[in-house]
Amino acid sequence: MQVILVYDINERRVQKVLKVCRKYLFWVQNSVFEGEITEAKLEKLKRELLTIIHGDEDSVIIYLFRSSWYSKREILGAKKGGQETML
Repeated sequence: MQVILVYDINERRVQKVLKVCRKYLFWVQNSVFEGEITEAKLEKLKRELLTIIHGDEDSVIIYLFRSSWYSKREILGAKKGGQETML
């Protein structure tokens, strides 16, 4: 399945969350990752994030695309991180 993951994390924990996300997904922009991931790896990613984040002040949102990826990605301004080609 394809996912887009976005987060808003307290500055004290953001580096740990960034490191975990980079193990599973491609960095697209500050606090945004995307990529293809198996259900098992997604569960592992979520478990790792839950050991880091504080639910009362941090937020992680994961958008799941089970059947198809978005049809177009348009970038305005500086391109950051990620892959050259759309998944």
